[in-house]
Amino acid sequence: MSHTVGVRQNQKLRTRQALLDAALGLLDEQSLSSLGLREVTRAAGITPTAFYRHFESVPALGVALVEQTLGSLHGMIGAILAETGDSEARLDRSVELIRRHVREQPAHFRFIAREQHGGVGPVREAIAAQLRLFAEEVAATLAAEPGSGGWTEEDLLMLGGLYVDHMVITASALLDAGPADDERVARTAGRRLRLIALGALHWLDEPAQGA
Repeated sequence: MSHTVGVRQNQKLRTRQALLDAALGLLDEQSLSSLGLREVTRAAGITPTAFYRHFESVPALGVALVEQTLGSLHGMIGAILAETGDSEARLDRSVELIRRHVREQPAHFRFIAREQHGGVGPVREAIAAQLRLFAEEVAATLAAEPGSGGWTEEDLLMLGGLYVDHMVITASALLDAGPADDERVARTAGRRLRLIALGALHWLDEPAQGA
């Protein structure tokens, strides 16, 4: 009995992933708001009624795509943030992580870039929630570092948000860049991250007289 249950569960997971993959392929050419349920099920090779065993709606499928795309980054970014040592090397590794993911999963990141400000509310909110969680994770890591003494929780969250926003911008720039420009975009991204880090070092400095 347990073997039968396991086979059915594996089949269900495969069908669910087939729907996600089919939707992602279709979304390479259109927005989620224009994507039809029958279009997805036809591409996945299942009946429309079978769709509802996995997702209650196309927007719910979109939310699952968001979680699949951005959720996988949490562990990897967390590992980089937990590293000690040279901060510049850590910034370089963060840029390289985004660069590698965009190169390996361009369709996923095109979907995020298009839907971040798109017309499907639940998906837009899911992206915002994931990015907010990233910012909170970065802020928590920064709070534990020696140089953050005197920083308020609000300011740490603001700094975390700056780093996350920049990484999103970097991912979008990498999507738009051709192979010849890939290295230039990554280099510029690293320099901009260093500029943010340099500004953070002086955030608590006393303002100049008359400023």
